[in-house]
Amino acid sequence: MNFDMSQFDSYREDNRREVKKAKGGLPNSLWETYSAFANCYGGVIILGVKENKDGSWYMTGLDNPAKLRKDFWDTINNKNKVSANLLTDHDVEIFEENDGIIMVIHVPKAKREQKPVYINGDMFSGTFRRNWEGDYHCDRGEVLAMLRDQPEETADMKILQDMSLEVLNSETVRAYRNRHMAYRTEHVWERLSDEAYLERIGAAKMSVRDHTLHPTATGLLMFGEEYKILYEFPEYFLDYREVLDPTIRWTDRLQSSSGDWTGNVFDFFFRVYGKLVKDLKIPFKLDGITRVDDTPVHKALREALANCIVNTDFYFPRGIVIRKDADSIVMENPGSIRTGKAQMLKGGISDPRNKALMKMFNLIGIGERAGSGVPDIYSVWEQQGWEQPEVIEEYGPDRTILKLSFVKKAAIKNGDKKAAIKNGDKKKVTKKTEQQLERILAYMILGQEYKTSELAEVIGVKESRARALVNELVKSGRIKAEGKNKGRRYRLK
Repeated sequence: MNFDMSQFDSYREDNRREVKKAKGGLPNSLWETYSAFANCYGGVIILGVKENKDGSWYMTGLDNPAKLRKDFWDTINNKNKVSANLLTDHDVEIFEENDGIIMVIHVPKAKREQKPVYINGDMFSGTFRRNWEGDYHCDRGEVLAMLRDQPEETADMKILQDMSLEVLNSETVRAYRNRHMAYRTEHVWERLSDEAYLERIGAAKMSVRDHTLHPTATGLLMFGEEYKILYEFPEYFLDYREVLDPTIRWTDRLQSSSGDWTGNVFDFFFRVYGKLVKDLKIPFKLDGITRVDDTPVHKALREALANCIVNTDFYFPRGIVIRKDADSIVMENPGSIRTGKAQMLKGGISDPRNKALMKMFNLIGIGERAGSGVPDIYSVWEQQGWEQPEVIEEYGPDRTILKLSFVKKAAIKNGDKKAAIKNGDKKKVTKKTEQQLERILAYMILGQEYKTSELAEVIGVKESRARALVNELVKSGRIKAEGKNKGRRYRLK
């Protein structure tokens, strides 16, 4: 993020900018913000500036900028204070304006292998991240997730030495092999035994300890049964929810923990994919006289579902949740976006959290175009004239959300917006918001506290929308907010 002195009066603190007075020297909170920016998307710290009550800035200046600059470089290169110096000389600038001096520090985003960037020599108490409400302290689970993401060998490649190949469901393995051979006819692996085949595809590895084949983590996820998967991944959970009739809580639900099916990733993928495309109102095409049912939308949904699975951190709570209603599909997975949201939308770089799992999907023709999945989905939605997909990131714990809408984009041109308002469309939107507010109030019980995420789940909206709704209720005095940042809770007055 750049800083332009000529734009000073228009700047405000946000997710990528932070101001600090620094009158008495370097403030301690500077290093928390440095860690927070480095562990997210980078940002700019401006010393010698204070924020007004209305959010605007005014210059307080720096008493001894030369000493301040020297103290800054001495501290950032002290490993006991800061785990990693990501800056070069060009990242620290001094500006003089109207007899006031400020120091601007450009903090880059840390690379995956550099995270977590922490302070005070303690990884678990000194790691911070940034959200719209400021810097927040990462809990142990978030720090461990960053450590899992460091190595090139992803967590799903781990060999499970205490398990035998008997933990893999033979029917799922057979179904996978059939799909592979249908996709790649006459493949050289077709005649291999199951044990040899599983080793070739990365679902099993030979242990140097006992010279025996054992399942890998990805083999267990893909072919194991749910209760056995929980031995390695205690938080493992897959959930599909379908609400096509608003008067019924769930018109269809599939959970990995139900016990009436395997609960593994392979079976979940194909069961859920079938449910996602069942009601698609997409006209089929003809190839000569043969009906072609596999449209770009079908392919995009396969890519989206596979992308959700291969980027999941299976050690994180809440699991994968796929929600389908009459006009949208929402896919949620635990874990941050390893390449960053901007790069994910741009495409071209593939860095899945579970590389072995991705390879296994590739072998059956899913997700082959590495790094292009999300841009392709956006392109298909644009061609259909649907509202643009949304990619949402949540932290504490990390969660990635993809929202796919089947609603046609509104054509706002030639005075259509004024006509729409005149025809009462504005009232409809206001009425919908009021209904959502009333649903929140109806759910809340006097004396109990609620998180934004819980309220979002209740009314079926994304967390950012729920946050806007509860803020409206707080402003109107109907509910009260308690606490700060991710610890904030809401209760009825």
